[in-house]
Amino acid sequence: MIGIVDYGMGNLRSVEKAFEYVGYEAKIIKDVASVKEAHALVLPGVGAFPDAMDTLVKTGMAEEIKRHIEKGKPFLGICLGMQLLFEKSFEVEETGGFKIFKGEVVELPKYNKIPHMGWNSLTIKKETPLLKGIKSGDYVYFVHSYYVVKNEKEFEYAVTEYGIEIPAVVIKDNVFSCQFHPEKSGETGLNILKNFGEMIKCF
Repeated sequence: MIGIVDYGMGNLRSVEKAFEYVGYEAKIIKDVASVKEAHALVLPGVGAFPDAMDTLVKTGMAEEIKRHIEKGKPFLGICLGMQLLFEKSFEVEETGGFKIFKGEVVELPKYNKIPHMGWNSLTIKKETPLLKGIKSGDYVYFVHSYYVVKNEKEFEYAVTEYGIEIPAVVIKDNVFSCQFHPEKSGETGLNILKNFGEMIKCF
């Protein structure tokens, strides 16, 4: 079962419906026991980094998510869910993240319209089963005002351009993440979610 973690940060039902559409059972979960039982976890989200971490820590789900990752079980972070995997964020106030990836989350440069919202193309840097059937130039849907810097380039599988280069897909071992919203990205996004569903069979 794919567990979609509910920590009050929205857009969960659209993720659940997208997985169902591509043929995978996904269930919205919001307690430690359910997180523990899930074979794979998806951490979606829109909203502020500090609020998200505060909720995850207070509910005990943060620790259980860390255990899930440490056990080598498949994990997918989407948008804010990706940013939470890094060391810290400077959104609102400096806040520590899960520290799965090295890097920091900072505000997008002011010379572009903020938030970065709408369709933008991917540049694929490295092959990965998550992006099977996806090619450079394919468009996906972004909604964010903050982005990742000082990250390890070896784990960067795709980027997008928005005046600056933005890490769009970051992967390390069993941890997969997208800055964009695959559930809102049409056929391309559905293919990515289907690929994730296929991959978790191997874990």
